[in-house]
Amino acid sequence: MGRFLSVAVFLTFMACLSLHAENVGRDTVASGCIPVRSVLEEDLAFCAGERLQFTMHYEWGIINSDVGRATVQLDTLTLGGEKAFRCIVLGSTTKLFDLFFKVREDFRSWFTTDGLRPLRFTRDTREGKYVAVNEYNYVWDGTADPYISADVYSSSSGRRYLDLPLDECTYDLPALFFLARNMDFDKVIPEVRYPMTFAIDDDIYNVYFILHGREQKKIKGLGTVNTIRFSAKLLAGNVFTGEEDLTIWISDDDNRIPVLFEAPILVGTASGRLDGWSGLKHPFSSLVKKKN
Repeated sequence: MGRFLSVAVFLTFMACLSLHAENVGRDTVASGCIPVRSVLEEDLAFCAGERLQFTMHYEWGIINSDVGRATVQLDTLTLGGEKAFRCIVLGSTTKLFDLFFKVREDFRSWFTTDGLRPLRFTRDTREGKYVAVNEYNYVWDGTADPYISADVYSSSSGRRYLDLPLDECTYDLPALFFLARNMDFDKVIPEVRYPMTFAIDDDIYNVYFILHGREQKKIKGLGTVNTIRFSAKLLAGNVFTGEEDLTIWISDDDNRIPVLFEAPILVGTASGRLDGWSGLKHPFSSLVKKKN
């Protein structure tokens, strides 16, 4: 359970903390970056002012309980003279679950409004006695190879300063989440693995996502939603079993917001569900039957 909330929050991003992605053959993986539609600000699936709320849930044996909350908020500001989005992701365990294992998460990401190019990222994670702090600055010089100037600390490894490799396909987790919402489904082949690359702590990771298709899903507290289902296969590690996929359902409308995500972990099943939203750019038309 040590990293349950971190994993649940970032299932939203189709990625997870401290795990290596599955190494699969090149013949089963599409090459290049995530195929996206236009990422000019006016064409994006989202806009400044959007706020999403999620409830985190845990099941194991007789335990079947909501254990945490997470919010994803988006606004705009000026960073280095450039208009940018700022995403703030906050997660915490409930007061009851704090008695067993207290978790607080604060992820912040700055990326350009046109093009969604990452500019800055910070992370402040506190899980029981474990602490992890990241500060990234993306260096897009133009005269030299780009890189991430990283200042990382963890209670297990201490503090390190390092440069991480950077290319046009590498993002932090919040920026990757917003990029993926602009995926071009006309260019994504069902059941083919596509790479998503992200930086966290002191390394670069790959997650391979798979598009499965459309599905109508009943979601607790929300209602019946027309969705598009994805999965991502990850190796076994200190959280996942490695036997089954992460699964995420996104709204089948122009917003493309995650409404449900779940995965089997070493002990039980972790999941999260959308339970509140505001400031959406488009009508939530995929919610076909709202729960009373």
